[in-house]
Amino acid sequence: MKSKLWLIYALITTISWGIWGAFTGFPAENGFPDTLIYCVWAITMVPPALIVLKLNNWKLEYDKKAIMYGSIIGLLGAGGQMILFHAVTVGPTYLIFPIISLSPMVTIILSYTFLKERTGILGTIGIILAIVALPLFEYSNGESDTDYGYLWFIYAIFILLAWGLQAYFMKLANATMNGESIFFYMMLTGLLLIPVAWFMTDFNKPINYGADGPWLAAGIQILNSIGALCLVFAFRYGKAMVVSPLTNAGAPLITAIISMIILGFVPNGYKIAGIILAVIAAVLLAIDPEEN
Repeated sequence: MKSKLWLIYALITTISWGIWGAFTGFPAENGFPDTLIYCVWAITMVPPALIVLKLNNWKLEYDKKAIMYGSIIGLLGAGGQMILFHAVTVGPTYLIFPIISLSPMVTIILSYTFLKERTGILGTIGIILAIVALPLFEYSNGESDTDYGYLWFIYAIFILLAWGLQAYFMKLANATMNGESIFFYMMLTGLLLIPVAWFMTDFNKPINYGADGPWLAAGIQILNSIGALCLVFAFRYGKAMVVSPLTNAGAPLITAIISMIILGFVPNGYKIAGIILAVIAAVLLAIDPEEN
């Protein structure tokens, strides 16, 4: 049974993140600001962070290097989340999440440049497919299947860059830090940015404090936190080259499918091609043996 634990944890992460991605924009549509959704998300990170730390006998690393790496990783992750919550209010989740899934491309390029790591043929093909896929998300050839504009695409690229950078610094930190400490600092920096999100909120506008506002946000965002917690254990019990493609490509694919079902339409051929190429690229980037 223990040999299958990685698969159980990885599947929980994939399913919970896939569902989370599809529904994360709903509270904002119901009148609960995306800035306050960020605050709710940061709070839902607390339980899994404490659980992981407790399982590690409360061994938190707090030397200067650990604090520096933990802060950088946490700020990039939390900053990406803050942008994401606004992105899903102005753009289609079925396109945003496949784009974000290409963040390993940034990690590989940075590792190649600064850490002198070398990617294999699969990673190279993945990067090429990612480069081809990105323009397809916005290319319509005069056709239009949405009225979202282009701002969501810019936000998605920023998130891709932020989370790609985050993973790069995780690579650096893992040489001297344990995963529990990294996750704790991710939670802590998320909490520290709550005042920023709070002051960015326009309280002059009506805010929905009902069940389909903050409470719905909490129910959706806890899926994100549970997925992150299970991912830690999936990597602990399983191989990265197996866990990564399952979560990195599987979750965005679930998000895209659920979102299109909810919206009740199929995007044009260029965007479908972009989604397919993005998923394939994400798998290749994740399973490249030279990178893992």
